Amino acid sequence: MTHDSTAVQLASSSSNATASGGGWWRDAVIYQVYVRSFADSDGDGIGDLRGVRSRLPHLARLGVDAVWLTPFYVSPQADGGYDVADYRAVDPLFGDLSDADELVRAAHALGLRVIVDVVPNHTSEQHPWFRAALAGEPGARERYHFRPGRGPDGAEPPNDWESIFGGPAWTRVPDGDWYLHLFAPEQPDLDWDHPEVAAEFASVLRFWLDLGIDGFRIDVAHGMVKAPGLPDIGRGAQATLIGTEPLPFFDQDGVHEIHRSWRRLLDSYGSGRIGVAEAWAPTSERLALYVRPDELHQAFNFRFLNCPWDPAAMRTVIDESLAATTAVGAPTTWVLSNHDVVRHVTRYGGGARGLARARAAALLMLALPGSAYVYQGEELGLPEVSDLPDRVRQDPAFRRGRRRLWDTDGPAKPVGQAEPEGQDGLRDGCRVPLPWSGAEPPYGFGPTGSWLPQPAGWGGLSVAAQTGDPHSTLELYRAALELRRAMPGLGAPEAGTGSGAGAQPGAGPDGADGSDGADGADGSDGSDGSDGGPYPCGMRWQPAPEGVLLFTRPGFACTLNSRPDPVELPAPGRPVLSSAPVETDGRTVRLPPDSCTWWSW
Repeated sequence: MTHDSTAVQLASSSSNATASGGGWWRDAVIYQVYVRSFADSDGDGIGDLRGVRSRLPHLARLGVDAVWLTPFYVSPQADGGYDVADYRAVDPLFGDLSDADELVRAAHALGLRVIVDVVPNHTSEQHPWFRAALAGEPGARERYHFRPGRGPDGAEPPNDWESIFGGPAWTRVPDGDWYLHLFAPEQPDLDWDHPEVAAEFASVLRFWLDLGIDGFRIDVAHGMVKAPGLPDIGRGAQATLIGTEPLPFFDQDGVHEIHRSWRRLLDSYGSGRIGVAEAWAPTSERLALYVRPDELHQAFNFRFLNCPWDPAAMRTVIDESLAATTAVGAPTTWVLSNHDVVRHVTRYGGGARGLARARAAALLMLALPGSAYVYQGEELGLPEVSDLPDRVRQDPAFRRGRRRLWDTDGPAKPVGQAEPEGQDGLRDGCRVPLPWSGAEPPYGFGPTGSWLPQPAGWGGLSVAAQTGDPHSTLELYRAALELRRAMPGLGAPEAGTGSGAGAQPGAGPDGADGSDGADGADGSDGSDGSDGGPYPCGMRWQPAPEGVLLFTRPGFACTLNSRPDPVELPAPGRPVLSSAPVETDGRTVRLPPDSCTWWSW
């Protein structure tokens, strides 16, 4: 069977319980729009807010619950808009404030919520505050981290911190002082110990909440507070340490009081307004602190994104993620790609194999309890563009001469894992504008060209080309999202659990009713479901052959075959969706290589 068979039969007009209420975010599928590369309405080759608005029907048909917009604020664009000069105004590159207002209204009319980026760790060097600091206005430098240098005549940086984009994290100004920038020099870090900083961002949040937005994705949510005294780290290659061990500039305990204050602000607007942390932490337990009941609603699960194509590693990440968030009563998030990482088709090997694995990983992700994030173009199976000429590159890490690895804000590739072939790790390759229709560039992206060149041959990957093709990646995503809403055991962490006992006795594969307590595929004897017993979310690992993951949720089973060859096993139920054709006689099933299948009973 292929994925063209079942979604229409099982779907209904109702969705999982949390989708329409105040806890909509607990099982939401949220689609990330990188505004520059989504759709261009005015022919300048750069995506804009009117372009986004014109393509909202695609997202509604895809079946997502919300759209997250990358920064569209006034900015010199030194780092793709993450260097903000005015947090309350739309950059003319993307439109104006009325375009933002109309986009929000149009999205709401289609049943889509809107989340916008907020960038509180740093501003642009063109922000009025920083310009005042450089001009010597009394007290202005206290809003940032200005320090005297070390060594003779203060010629050395104040400490040994490195920029995520390469080189020192400090830049000297003409009068001799140095200022901190954990990213590009055009992005000076704010000092959140200054009361005006907190007051300003509370005002910014209220401005956009009053406009009607439904939440904020908080950029570098782990970075606003630095260790007292800004101590040296004592070693280099610091970007490779992010998310793996404690650092004095990230994941300091003081950030949590900021997030608590923001949660109170969000709650004052009624239920349904959310905060999402882009946070790197050394452990799943540290990450879970960001989503305690009085803090933010979600935090990105980058450990899942960085997980290699290995079933034991995947299961470990899933178990640890669910255990950590369950402990604080929060949902887990799952994400495979975003605007800062190599697209997962390429990370998983590229070509036909990479695409097969990416399709399988998408079904795995969408079957897990909690909320999922989809990066624009992954529903089309887009690969990374790894052959962009140097003259078109715009990543600030490229301009600084650093050959980056996988992620701007997080760790390098896992130890021992090869970097994708032909990919230097810079971020432009995942930001190439989308193909919508036609056989030639710009593939319906806009009236003329595109700010980054699109590859020849992308016409076959366009939305128009894939629509209606039952074997396409786009239709696979559409079917999966429709089923995710229709099947009561999917979506929210508590979906279909009832008392948490799992499926009805005697239904589904052995052990799905909680009767046998069998160990999982790798023989783990952990806790909270990792021993084969059910998590509070009703998910339970089942025995499976080597290289295969098999878990159940109420009335549902998911099989992932990570092996390069087919695997035969007892059929867990009735197949309802698969990333590749499966063969079953109702009693046994032959799982294709690098595939994922959903089952019901």
